[in-house]
Amino acid sequence: MSFDQLGLSKPLLRAISEKGYTEPTPIQLKAIPEVLKGRDVLASAQTGTGKTAGFVLPMLHLLTQEPPQRKRNIRALILTPTRELAAQILENAVEYGKHLDVRSMVIFGGVNQNPQVRALRNGVDILIATPGRLLDLHQQGELSLRNVEFFVLDEADRMLDMGFARDINRIMDLVPKQRQNLLFSATFSKEIKRLANGILNNPVAVEATPENTTAEKVDQRVYRVDKGLKTAVTIKLIKEENWSQALIFTRTKHGANKLCEKLEKAGIRSAAIHGNKSQNHRTKTLEGFKAGKIQILVATDIAARGLDIPLLPNVMNFELPNVPEDYVHRIGRTGRAGASGEAVSLVDIDEVPYLRSIEKLLGESMPGEVIVGFEPTNTPTKNIDKKKKNFRRPGADSNDRRKPKPRSNKSTRRY
Repeated sequence: MSFDQLGLSKPLLRAISEKGYTEPTPIQLKAIPEVLKGRDVLASAQTGTGKTAGFVLPMLHLLTQEPPQRKRNIRALILTPTRELAAQILENAVEYGKHLDVRSMVIFGGVNQNPQVRALRNGVDILIATPGRLLDLHQQGELSLRNVEFFVLDEADRMLDMGFARDINRIMDLVPKQRQNLLFSATFSKEIKRLANGILNNPVAVEATPENTTAEKVDQRVYRVDKGLKTAVTIKLIKEENWSQALIFTRTKHGANKLCEKLEKAGIRSAAIHGNKSQNHRTKTLEGFKAGKIQILVATDIAARGLDIPLLPNVMNFELPNVPEDYVHRIGRTGRAGASGEAVSLVDIDEVPYLRSIEKLLGESMPGEVIVGFEPTNTPTKNIDKKKKNFRRPGADSNDRRKPKPRSNKSTRRY
């Protein structure tokens, strides 16, 4: 089916054509007709499937069925967990709506609020926002949500992971009860379904891919390596495999900075992006990465969602995430829009429990490889007490064990 058959307006079809889109993706094919019918939608789609267009296109169509009012009020609210995702959605909304009389804008924290306040006072139809800045400006009386007709909660699972449940409930009290609701999530967990029950009204559920599956065109490799040798292995892979552009994930902000410094010393153009960096720095870094000026982008999970980098060939997990769902979002940065990609994970002995959790989530085994010259001194087959799931040092007896200590995911919520 082509976009022409979905019922979208001619200005939207023109913009779609200019973007080079020919056929809708599965999530667009399933979601757009339901949104155009006025239905509430609960949608599950992994990253890189074109889900943003799945809600932005029909929303723009419905919003422009009537002439714009003289005083523009916020008619559509799109809530996202991160600044990067909010900025990306705004970029898409502007591109899709460039032949329409629609004003879209974004608000998020980490930057001066005054330009955002001035733009709000000039009137806006579609507002994309992160929860904190939205609630701040509402409390200051700088915006009203009384006229919201469409409410979209994007990356809902990430919202819950980052501790935004209370903010979401506060925002729900500020929008009209009569509205159309769209909830997009990478997973349909029990928590997501519970959240959806409090927001959606008789929703239709659409699912583009099986729950928690990874992109089919992503080639996944796992290398077993000692923790202290990970940096050397990373440099070896980047140089010997001629990685022109890669996104590397670490678990902590300090770890991202440290790895970036070592890559720079090895002559690899690198930059780090995480929650401690200013918004201006993050924006410029992403622009440099997309333009090819930066070869390697080292990031915490703040970058796992919302980054839209066309044809990104390589993603590396320098450290595995301690939340298995984050693995799916990380490697979803490559293999997007039908392109092929590669995801490499470096796994040390203490990360084997994380790997097992990821394998359980995906329903598949990911056997580890060993790089000649970087053989691990501890191997899972020799060092795991299968009965008690404890790790042993080489030569240790049954009374001398050390258990793996997975890090708390509380730190992840600060990113």
